[in-house]
Amino acid sequence: MRLDQFIANSTELSRKEAKRAIGRGEVTINEQICKGANTRLAGDERVALSGTPLSLPGERYLMMNKPAGVVSATTDSDHPTALDLLPAEITRHLHIAGRLDADTTGLLLLTTDGQWSHRVTSPRTDCPKTYRVTLNEPLSDAAAQQLERGVDLHNDPRPTRPARVHFLEDRIIELTISEGRYHQVKRMMAAVGNHVEALHRVRIGQVELDDALMPGEYRELTAEERDSLA
Repeated sequence: MRLDQFIANSTELSRKEAKRAIGRGEVTINEQICKGANTRLAGDERVALSGTPLSLPGERYLMMNKPAGVVSATTDSDHPTALDLLPAEITRHLHIAGRLDADTTGLLLLTTDGQWSHRVTSPRTDCPKTYRVTLNEPLSDAAAQQLERGVDLHNDPRPTRPARVHFLEDRIIELTISEGRYHQVKRMMAAVGNHVEALHRVRIGQVELDDALMPGEYRELTAEERDSLA
């Protein structure tokens, strides 16, 4: 890691402010002043800013029960974001691992760990995601079989991967998919002649949305939950 990146990650300074502090001689490595912002750190050095020892914070892994009307973004000028629902002091370097549409509710994962996030979202990892889908009309057995074989989406050259369908109520199903195409669940239902009225994500991999979380609430993932997606 570069020295300026280390300073920015371990303090409230921006990358530009970190470079300025380094240039002013305020940063030491192993008690020696270092003015090279691009100096590479091996990880065992003793870094200090104005005499105060610095260390990187631990990675953060959160689950949130996302409410409707909140966008899966770090910033947005027109709508509240998932990060707006969190205390400001914990949002530094957080990003979203697997976005949801603004009107879709349920399980949202947030982390500071880029490699972990990539494993959750990469198409190569085949991480299943389960949604509770409220439909305009009951899903026929024939339509369910189509979904489980894979369907052709409008303006998409490739059919979807086979999905899993579990019937819950007359117009409510659980749908498990292993892809993340644009508006995929809504487009899949349209492809079999139905319409989504409400969409709620309940599971990513083995991580289930905590029933105790009210819309907008969050908690840290347990080590078991975190490692199940590693």
